[in-house]
Amino acid sequence: MKDRYESPLASRYASEYMLRLFSPDTRFRTWRRLWVELARAEHELGLPVTAEQVAELEAHTGDIDYEIAQAREREVRHDVMAHVYAYGKAAPGAAGIIHLGATSCYVTDNADLILYRDGLRYLRGELCRALSLLADFAERWRALPTLGYTHYQPAQLVTVGKRATLWMQDFLGDLDELDFVLGQIKFLGCRGTTGTEASFMELFGGDGAKIDEMNRRLAGAFGFSGCFAVCGQTYPRKLDSRILNCLSAIAQSAYRFAGDLRLLQHDRQVEEPFEDQQIGSSAMAYKRNPMRCERVCSLSRYLMADALNAPMTAAAQWMERTLDDSANRRISLPEGFLCADAVLRLVQNITGGLRVNEKMVARAVAEYLPFIATENILMEAVKRGGDRQKLHEVIRRCSMEATARMKQGEDCDLLSRLAAAPELGMDAGELGEVLRPEDYTGRSAEQTDAFVAAVRERIGTVSAGQTEINI
Repeated sequence: MKDRYESPLASRYASEYMLRLFSPDTRFRTWRRLWVELARAEHELGLPVTAEQVAELEAHTGDIDYEIAQAREREVRHDVMAHVYAYGKAAPGAAGIIHLGATSCYVTDNADLILYRDGLRYLRGELCRALSLLADFAERWRALPTLGYTHYQPAQLVTVGKRATLWMQDFLGDLDELDFVLGQIKFLGCRGTTGTEASFMELFGGDGAKIDEMNRRLAGAFGFSGCFAVCGQTYPRKLDSRILNCLSAIAQSAYRFAGDLRLLQHDRQVEEPFEDQQIGSSAMAYKRNPMRCERVCSLSRYLMADALNAPMTAAAQWMERTLDDSANRRISLPEGFLCADAVLRLVQNITGGLRVNEKMVARAVAEYLPFIATENILMEAVKRGGDRQKLHEVIRRCSMEATARMKQGEDCDLLSRLAAAPELGMDAGELGEVLRPEDYTGRSAEQTDAFVAAVRERIGTVSAGQTEINI
């Protein structure tokens, strides 16, 4: 159907895995798994829930009748109770014990925690793949001299590989942050309407140890090491801030990476992949626009802005619970994950097909190398007995004259000007001996080798992110 709005993140950019992870079907199946595990724990801890009822619930986690659920929600205006009703229709023998002692956030919040954890794990794999591809690129071009820029003005030489390590370092920091956030995710458990577990105190006759054991079992059933120590009705919304801030950090790194490439593509030094039949412009047939890098920047801006939702929501929580978080989180968290997924997929696509135009790189180096070499020339002239201050002025004057000539579209004639200056006492041949680009890249190649090795050790063997959803 093309007569209804659909999110471009879903229709154009995100992966199949992420679309399935945040689909309604995955969410509602996860709700049913949560109800199964709650019933199982209650049965095993002595509440009036039978093994047959647990088995019946378990047999119907996947056959969700959405028509029944939607019709019921229109009547009761409550999505959780609508699905409790639909589940009871599928498993009538267990209908009376579904959701026993729980509040809605037992399924909604715990399901979100499961989805967000799995989403972060998937993004971790994608981030590691991006780092691996960048490591390959940096390794290949570890020693190729290229013009460095400060303030986007020509500066000393670096290497193409060394520049790539700057992008890698940003993404490596994102990996550290992502791992930290993953380590902070805990389970909510089944804590009641205000987090006091009062309903379970009634069910278990005041036995707090059984309540703790129930929550340990629930957390363990879904792969969590434990529950938040205290909570209101929901898990702490500060966690959402950490998650979206982590995704925003990835967007920041991706924007910097793609922004640098857009500048380099303008100079025709490095180019993103461009397919044989690709059209750059509907009007200008010759165009070769950096559309993939532009898309990374565009999506990254959206993600950085989206991350502002979580701190505003976390700050606005009242006492034990308020519902003004629900509609916002329903949009901002899934869309944040889908956007980060799209950005990382694009980064991989670009990095895997980057093309270095070596002759254009060499041309830029050659144009500015005489200026970069002037410090070495100054040192050599001093060794030969010259006055450092007078020589500096000669080099400065010749440099300004050569620059003015270049601004008129002429070639750089700095070396010939210096050769003609008697104060230096160096002819053109002697000056030419100091113009070896590899002598001006410092420790770029060595730094690249060391950093790439450290990154490879950190990320280990890289494969695609998780592709199966456990529902």
